[in-house]
Amino acid sequence: MSEPKAVPRFDVTSLGESMLRLSVPIGKRLDDARMLDVEVAGAECNVCYALARLDRRCGWVGRLPDNALGHNVLRALRADGVDVSAVVNAPGERIGTYFIEYATTPRSIQVIYDRADSAAARMTVDDVDWDYLLDTRILHLTGITAAVSDSCYEIVAQAIERARAANVTVSFDVNYRSKLWDAATAGAKLRPLIKDVDILLCKSDDARLLFGCEGEPRELMTGLETLTRARAVFCTFGAEGAAMLSGGQFARQPAVPVIIIDRIGSGDAFAAGVLDALLDDQLDEALGRGAALAAIALSQFGDRVLTSRAELSAVMTQEKHDVAR
Repeated sequence: MSEPKAVPRFDVTSLGESMLRLSVPIGKRLDDARMLDVEVAGAECNVCYALARLDRRCGWVGRLPDNALGHNVLRALRADGVDVSAVVNAPGERIGTYFIEYATTPRSIQVIYDRADSAAARMTVDDVDWDYLLDTRILHLTGITAAVSDSCYEIVAQAIERARAANVTVSFDVNYRSKLWDAATAGAKLRPLIKDVDILLCKSDDARLLFGCEGEPRELMTGLETLTRARAVFCTFGAEGAAMLSGGQFARQPAVPVIIIDRIGSGDAFAAGVLDALLDDQLDEALGRGAALAAIALSQFGDRVLTSRAELSAVMTQEKHDVAR
């Protein structure tokens, strides 16, 4: 009689760079800043935050300085239920930061990165506890980590290869950042990564810019689908909502109406909603959960999505209450 298959320790694991986000309020300029709001940020940990708030078992792997700033990140992750026991603490190193100047039309939001040679950028394959990272149902990765440094790119490539060998589902969000690498380089470097993933997420603008995909949503996504073995491809189209292509089936989801408080982090929230549905084997709910979590993210300040299962359900069913008593 065969041994029963062990239940993975985690529902979702991820790895990448956690940073500190420093911002000025709308109407203030960075070049005249006197006070800055500080938030913990990072695409991969944002996904873990959101899923942990939905009672999913999440583990995040990274490399942080062993000082008060690194401890700030770890405390925030632990507080929301994310396991950080495999994080490497590096004495004498620095944390990546980014600065935001919010704006309204006609100005655009400005982002300034200060992340070169951060503790995360120095992470190598030897820093990763692979047994920990792969003890999961889904491994979530992004193109941001691949762009941070050559060693981080190698980590992402190995993570995909090792996950496939271990029969772990790989989710990958392209998440292009023009301030980390140019479009031609990103497209060339990301193609060999996305070809071997199981779930692919990509903004429509990134699909056009990096991979030359054109046309209406279904045509664009069909072009993206040819680049990957993924069983499901998800694209976001800004205010027009999102779409999914899986097994020849195409579905669209309108954006949830929202008064926008903070645009940063909504893409990570969408990814978390998709993964939440996939963990329940409910592919047909993936777009709805993604759109709802993205709307919740847009309605609050900060990269992290602070929500609950009850709130997600209420948004999905469009329950409207001015005051919840």
